Order: sequence, then C-alpha cells, then structure tokens
Amino acid sequence: MGTENPGRPTFPSRPPFAAAQTMTPFAPTAAVVGSEPPSFRPTPPAPPLASTPFSSSGPAVAQGTPSFRPAPLGRFNDPSVPPPTSNVPPAGGPFQRFPMPQFSSTAQAPPQHPPPMGQPPIQPSAGQTPSFVPMGSPPSSATPALSGLNVPPPAFQPSFPGYAQKQNGGVQMQAPPVHSSPLSNQGNYGPAPPAASSPFQPHQGGYVPQPPGAGPLGIQHMSSQASGPPIGGVQGLSEDFSSLSIQTRPGLMEPSVDAKELPRPLDGDVEPKSLAEMYPMNCHPRYIRLTTSAIPSSQSLSSRWHLPLGAVVCPLAEPPDGEEVDVVNFAATGVVRCRRCRTYVNPYVTFTEAGRKFRCNMCALVNEVPSEYYAQLDATGRRVDLNQRPELTKGTVEFVAPAEYMVRPPMPPIYFFLIDVSISAVRSGMIEVVAQTIRSCLDKLSGFPRTQIGFATFDSTIHFYNMKSSLTQPQMLVVSDLDDIFVPLPDDLLVNLSESRSVVETFLDSLPTMFQDNVNLESAFGPSLKAAFMVMSQLGGKLLIFQNTLPSLGVGRLKLRGDDSRVYGTDKEHLLRLPEDPFYKQMAAEFCKYQISVNVYAFSDKYSDIASLGTLAKYTAGQVYYYPAFQSVIHGDKLRSELRRDLTRETAWEAVMRIRCAKGVRFTTYHGNFMLRSTDLLALPAVDCDKAFAMQLSLEETLLTTQTMYFQVALLYTASCGERRIRVHTAAAPVVTDLVEMYRLADTGAIISLFSRLAIENTLSRKLEEGRSAVQLRIVKGLREYRNLYAVQHRLANKIIYPESLKFLPLYGLALCRSTPLRGGYGDVALDERCAAGHTMMTLPIKRLLKLLYPNLIRLDGHLLKADEMKSIDRRLPLTGESLDSRGLYIYDDGFRFIIWFGRVISPDIAKNLLGTDFAAELSKVTLKEHNDEMSRRLVKVLEKFRNTDRAYYQLCHLVRQGEQPREGFLLLSNLVEDQMGSYSGYADWMLQISRQVQQS
Repeated sequence: MGTENPGRPTFPSRPPFAAAQTMTPFAPTAAVVGSEPPSFRPTPPAPPLASTPFSSSGPAVAQGTPSFRPAPLGRFNDPSVPPPTSNVPPAGGPFQRFPMPQFSSTAQAPPQHPPPMGQPPIQPSAGQTPSFVPMGSPPSSATPALSGLNVPPPAFQPSFPGYAQKQNGGVQMQAPPVHSSPLSNQGNYGPAPPAASSPFQPHQGGYVPQPPGAGPLGIQHMSSQASGPPIGGVQGLSEDFSSLSIQTRPGLMEPSVDAKELPRPLDGDVEPKSLAEMYPMNCHPRYIRLTTSAIPSSQSLSSRWHLPLGAVVCPLAEPPDGEEVDVVNFAATGVVRCRRCRTYVNPYVTFTEAGRKFRCNMCALVNEVPSEYYAQLDATGRRVDLNQRPELTKGTVEFVAPAEYMVRPPMPPIYFFLIDVSISAVRSGMIEVVAQTIRSCLDKLSGFPRTQIGFATFDSTIHFYNMKSSLTQPQMLVVSDLDDIFVPLPDDLLVNLSESRSVVETFLDSLPTMFQDNVNLESAFGPSLKAAFMVMSQLGGKLLIFQNTLPSLGVGRLKLRGDDSRVYGTDKEHLLRLPEDPFYKQMAAEFCKYQISVNVYAFSDKYSDIASLGTLAKYTAGQVYYYPAFQSVIHGDKLRSELRRDLTRETAWEAVMRIRCAKGVRFTTYHGNFMLRSTDLLALPAVDCDKAFAMQLSLEETLLTTQTMYFQVALLYTASCGERRIRVHTAAAPVVTDLVEMYRLADTGAIISLFSRLAIENTLSRKLEEGRSAVQLRIVKGLREYRNLYAVQHRLANKIIYPESLKFLPLYGLALCRSTPLRGGYGDVALDERCAAGHTMMTLPIKRLLKLLYPNLIRLDGHLLKADEMKSIDRRLPLTGESLDSRGLYIYDDGFRFIIWFGRVISPDIAKNLLGTDFAAELSKVTLKEHNDEMSRRLVKVLEKFRNTDRAYYQLCHLVRQGEQPREGFLLLSNLVEDQMGSYSGYADWMLQISRQVQQS
C-alpha cells in the first residue's frame, strides 16, 4: 500500500524501556451524596497506620482520622496584608514547558510538497532551516501512514505529521510529499481537488472504505485512498511536556514545590475540542467523552496506558445552547441499519454504486439501500439530498421507531408516590412540603393528557387511596396484614390525572392534616414496597419513595447497624456499605423487569441504612436524595426544588441502551445506575438528562487494522408524548501506535469520572484505605510511564513532568481521595452520608462531578459593594486557606450547597446589611434571607445566578464565621483540598509523594 518515501529522514528508534508492571486494582461491583454531617463528630484516637504500597515515600492519602484544628498564625491574611491578587504563575517560573532537542544541522530536510487543502503554501523565512524533533520516535521501520478506512476530513488541519507545523523556535516544518489519487462516489465537502494537492478527498456523509490490509496510523505507508488527518509518531513525540520544579530551600531539609506554581482547574471543566476539530460530524462531547481520544492500536500499547481506558456517556444530556436534536421519521422505509452489526445509518457510512448501496463504518459490510431511501450521487459523490438528511450530517439524531421496536404499546408517564407518615415524618414537616410540591407540579407533569398518578402512605399499616374520577373525595383503604399483602380495588389506585384532577388535589390538600396527630413509631416499608409493586407492575413508571424511619416491620426490616468503630480497618469494614437484606436487591430486579424506576428520598436524623435502600435506585436507573435531620423550616426549599425538577424534567421511559464499537474493541464493564440485561444491553426503566454512565474499553484483537475507531450509543425509549424513539450518538476517534498521542489527547474529566466510579465500587469489597491507595497507584503508574518516554532525552532530575492534558489529574485524584465516599474512616463521615454520597457520584455527569471534587471559592464583598462588577463575579480562587482574607466575605459552592464564610474582621456594615439584627449571633442559628437593603438584594441575586447555572440540585446556604470551631472545620476547612488537614495530605505534599513514587523503579 503506497511507496517508500525517499525524502523522509531516518529517525532514530526509541530506546527500549522496561514494561511497567500492569495492575488492575479495581474490581467493578455495585454502587453506593449527601451533604456534610449535621454536627461535628468527635474524633476517636487514631488507630495504628496500616502499611501501604507507598510507605517508603510518605504517608498514604487520608490515612487515619482527621482532626480539625485552628489555623496557625499567618494561615489567613492579616488585615495589614493585602489579599492575593493573582494566581497566574510568573513567567519563567518553575512551571514551564520544555522544547524538544533539535536535529543536528546535518540532518536531511524532507522535500517540499503542496500544502493541505485550504492552506496556503508555507515557506521558512530567509535564513531559516526547518527543524525536526526526533525525541522518542518510533522504530525506523514504522512510518506514519494514512490507510484508507473511514477517516473524516478535519475542519482545519490539526498539528499532525505531514502538515505544516509551527515549532517552538518559530520555524515551520513540512513533511514529505504524499501521493494521492482522486476518489469517486465519496464526499460531502465540496468538489474534488487536483489529484496531487492533498490526501483528503471529498466524500458523502461518510468515509472512504478501507482497502484490504490497511493498518493503523504509524504502521503502514501512505495509501492513495487516505481521507483524513494522519496521527503518528513524529508529531506526538515532538509535543512539549509540562513540568513542575522541586526545590530545596535554605533552612529546609525536605524538598518542596512552590504552591503558587501548582496547576489548578480554576476554569472548571473544559470540554475537549480535539475530536470536534478532527471529526466535525461527531456528536457533541457532552454526550460521549472518551478518557483518551486516541485509541491504542495494539494490546501491548494498551497495557502501557495505566489510566482508565473507556468512555462516559450521558445519552439524554441537554443539547448545547441554541441547538435541538433532529427527529427523523423514515415512515414506511423503516430505520436504515446495517444488517449484520445493526449499526444505525450515520455520517460515517459511505455510499457506493451510484447510491444503491452503503458500506457500514463499523463492520465494513456493504448493504442495500432501501428503494424509498435511495438518492442519486452528484458529480462529487455526494447524495443530492444530503442537506435534507440530518442523520448523514450530524452526530446526534433521533429516529422515530416503527412497530417492530415495541413489545407492547408505549406506556403513559406514571408517577406513584409512597410516603412515610410515621411520627418522625410528621414532626419534620416533610409530608406538608411533599404534598404542596406535588400539587404545584400537576400542570407540569409530562405526558398530558395520558399521565397517570397514584398514592400510598405507610406507618405500621399500609394506606391506599381510591381516586376514581366519579368520587368527590378520595377513599382511604387500610391494609394491616403485613404478611399477606393484597391490593384492594387495583383498577382505581392508578388514575388518569386529567380525569381525576379534582380528587387528586383534594387529597394533596388534606394529606398534611390527615396524619398530624399520628404517634406511630413503626415503619412497614418492606410490605408497602411490595404493595406499590403490585399496583405498578401492569404498566411500569416512576416510584418516588419518601422514607423517614428505619424499616421495622414485616419483610425487609433492618437492624440498627450504624457505625461500628471496631469494624473499620478490618476485612469486614466494607460490609457496612453493602445491603444488609437481600430483599432490596431482589425487589430492585423485579422493579426493573417491569419497567419501574425508583427514586429514594431519605430524611431521617437517625441511621436509616442508605446502603440497603439505595439498592432500589441503583438497579432501576433511579436516584438517591439524602436530607439528614430534615426540618422543613431549614431544608424545605431544597426539597421543593429537587422534587420539582424530578417531576418536571424530560424523562425517557422503558428504555434500553447499547453502545456499539467498530471491530477489534468492546466495552467490558459498565458503571452507574442500571440493570445489565445482557453483556452489553443496559436496562433503564426511566432515564433523564442528569444521569451519566461510565464504561471501560478493552481490545479484543492483538493488533487493530483500522485507522479510525467508531462508537455509537443507541437509546431506545418511549417519549412522554407516547412515541417510541431511538436517540443515536455517533463519534469517531483515531487509532494510534504512539503512547505519547494517547497522553496528548487524554481527557482528565472523563478519566476522573471513571476513576470515581471504580473507586466507589472498590469500597464495597475493600477497606477505604485500599480504595484511596488504588487511586494513587493508578496515577503514579500513568505518570511514571509518561516520564519514561522522556527520561533518556532530557535531564529530569528535580522535576515533575506530565502531559498538558493531564496537568490537573493529580489534584483531582487528591480531591477524590478526600471526597465524602472515600475519606477518613470511622468518625469522619456518618455511614448513611458516605453511602448516599457514593450513590450520587455514581450518576453525576462529568461537569457536575468535577465541581463537586474541586468546588468554586469566590470572594463576594467587593462585588456586593460595587454593583457594576457583577459580571466578573465568577473569578475562582484556589482552595487553600491562603485565599481567605479575614476582612472578606467568601462563598464556597460545590453544586450541592453554599457555604458563606465571614472573615473575623469583616466590615460590620456588610455583616449588618446581610444578616440584619442577627449579625452578632452565632451563625449556626441564623438563616440567610433577603432584607430591605441593596447589598442584601445583590447577594440574593448572586446566589440565584449560581443556582441557575445548574438546576439539578439546590444549594442551601450554610453560614460560618472565621474561628467558629468545630463548625468552620467540618464545613469549610476540611474541604479546602489543597491544605493539609489532620492526616490528609495537602496539594504540595501530595505532588511530592507522587513524584517520589514515579521516580522509583
């Protein structure tokens, strides 16, 4: 395929390195977020530290138990010291980028060749010679190549070998000429250029079929049918790396790093753009994000990638602003798919034989085009109807499914509410808030006029409600036999909302007072769960559970396990985080089988065994909401907002999801809330825009023979309007032979998202300490492999090096180890809170997860004093005590709560304006509300602005004043992840630990 390129210089081969030992510390199991503990818990004496794999290099992360201690002098800025003004590293500091060494002047430069399409010829300036960087290049026998299958033309040329490239010294390089021949019947990017002008040819909404024997990039020679950007050894290894200097300062025995130079994600999550530039018809990255956008070409290369290899998928993510998902109805034609691998038609299929056939981009099978779908090809190979076919030009599209995609008529949206009415629920005010919120959302429930609704309440007995439309008020039906559950009047317990609206409203108005005198302490939760299943099993739907008391009667009753300090640090520790009774997992399997999704709202101020109750949500694609010590006066707004979103957000009903890959790779493990129905089919009784799923990828073949890998997510579901639909997301990614390319195109957000799910699952079978150590080990091995790539060519002593794409990985790894599901041990986090946090993090999309791990810290007092500066209020500060000025007002926002910190010497006028007469009171007893003052109104607007950026969760305000211990400790100081706190490492120490372990052989 192709010819030798005589003008190409011969690069020296990379020196061999010993293969790093491969280890998979995570074993996927099941899932297990809540807010901070309601009160600070005393810390028992720390147990002896267990040995860890890193004992020779400093303490492991978050061993033992933290203790909160007042900040030492100088921790917060004194009023006489101005606050920090910038976190930008100074030019020329230790955090810098290193250019690669150049060839000697005797190296042969390659001949000139015509530039790529759309680029003017590039010539070196007078007196300059193009420079080349050989660092770590592949063996000389391996030549970057373009083989012929399915690589799309980029919107503009990225920095890959074979294209004019700007080097560090300002010198531009050009690669050897590429011989290319024009292609017919392909293209949707304009008329074909002259044969010799570029390796890219126009082609229709799909890509050039692969000739026999074509190999991945970097293995075979240039093919005349190349249709995309080459990815290869030379450019990848000429890419600069970033580094951090380790310094030994006078008077200090230990080395240190300058904290000001540490990389910080102060811009939050940044969605990767590399694939969008290379493959402009890919779906948006908010639907699919790969942990690295470069797929390894071989199992041996994959084994050197010690970080997770996989993807994070959010199939119903809200479209980018100004965009809508196109709905395509093939009508009588039926959905066009490959007859062998069942891939849906997409922008990367290619049409041949004058448009009568198409080649599948996944398996390369040539399929007949249905006569109703046939369209001629124009002179450039484009379908003449291309502009009217969004499925051939866009990576995300929705097909209307015909009758063969249904096993029953599409179900209507169904909401069934199971409400605890025991004495603790009544006293907390939960019942009143729930009833009022449901009533306010009746007009906004999706699916009108098909929507159905039903209610049941329980204490020591179960209460059903007949809401037949012919009644003027509901009838209560009580079942007290918990051993032999039956459903009275089964046809009248789920009613059509539009027909029985007045009866439903009457019930919701009377519910808060119906049980106001109830003194029943018991909870027949298990039997009521079975009763709800019997009511809903005919159609399915969404079951919303409001639970306040530990189940104590009938099947599914639970014991008060609580936190046993004697168990922590032993082999039985993980059992506390697993369901105690198999009843709940069995019920979850039954719910999923009958298309019922369960959302659990837990409110108890005592132990309520979230580890067991959360199982219902885990296996039914549901969600866990946790409100410890709920009181409606304090937490009512949060419950109202989150329940309203749960009821009104667009929901996909009775859904199944499958992810297809091109030949040679497959997804092996899946992580999130779902039931795995077969090896690759995820059952999702109900799914929405707030749910994300992670999965790990593995290579099935020793060597991939394609140049581009394709992925397609297909979600078959019933829309609330009653239509059966298929949402399809398609993405392409390059296959590479070079490990440096994998690092260069890595996505920290996707890696951390997969890391977090693996780590949380790890805590269900191992000790917390082992889960944290596993995270650290994977990061160390990944950075060690990267360091080995450059160890020969550079002097790396006293330097921490990492790829630019992963510069935030160590910090996010530290934050993950200090997160609620993983940190500390007994006494650090209440068991229910730890389990609820784990359940929540298992479902979070990437952007929300990264904000939870590294929250926003923003100074407010300057903005409140000057109304015209509100636009710049998003400036984030590093999460360290040095960012806090004793004269300032700060907000800490992790997406789930606000913590507003008042400096010790803040202006009395600011405190008085914001807090009113409570400005001098203990802030734990103060509720922030709007006062008749301009500054107070500005603060309320700021909080509303932050809440509007993401409405999935409602952030309640927690007020704390500097020096209020232990409240300041557990609310804020323990969450400043860059500072050392008790046994938790700070950011600088963590980087030094990582550096020592990376440099160990």
